[in-house]
Amino acid sequence: MSVSADGANAVQILLLVAGVTLVPALLFTVTGFTRIIIVLGFIRTGLGTPTAPPNQVLVGVALFLTIFVMAPTFKDIKKEAIDPMNSGAITQVEAFERAQLPLRDFMFSQTRDSDLALFVKLGRLERPDTRADVPTHVLVPAFIVSELKTAFQIGFLIFLPFLVIDLVVASTLMSMGMMMLPPIFISLPFKILLFVLVDGWTLIAEALVKSFAA
Repeated sequence: MSVSADGANAVQILLLVAGVTLVPALLFTVTGFTRIIIVLGFIRTGLGTPTAPPNQVLVGVALFLTIFVMAPTFKDIKKEAIDPMNSGAITQVEAFERAQLPLRDFMFSQTRDSDLALFVKLGRLERPDTRADVPTHVLVPAFIVSELKTAFQIGFLIFLPFLVIDLVVASTLMSMGMMMLPPIFISLPFKILLFVLVDGWTLIAEALVKSFAA
């Protein structure tokens, strides 16, 4: 009996370790982390400061903004799946199935119908009548593609004012005959000044959070 118990414990530990290794992948694929980190990367590129903020800071900001955005979903998972499992009311399998529901609701709210239809077609599945008929393995890639599209749309809008400043500075330098001077040296302070004056980080954080509520 002790041998079988030890074997069962070893299997549980192995499954736990395997589950922990999947946490980063889940963070990237079923939450708003992808959209947030891409938008923050666009900001840094638009400013022309490739090392400021550093990658660690951007990832940290993206992580806590993701936690803020996903807090209602996480609360639902805790209430519907984790708490009943800890009290012994449901099994681990049932808890896993219940935990998927809030995440699926979040992903459905952020996924475009066209992207979802694409992966249903690629999976050669019958057209689903309800959301419950859409398998999770079809929903996740559709959600990721939608997040990438939304992130690049937001990034494009962020890039425009920085691009205007670069064009104005470049044309001014050319008209003055200063073609040997890199425009980035002149435009960089103006872009940083503009970003600070409009309280750019606050505006970006607000826009990102509101983009998930739309």
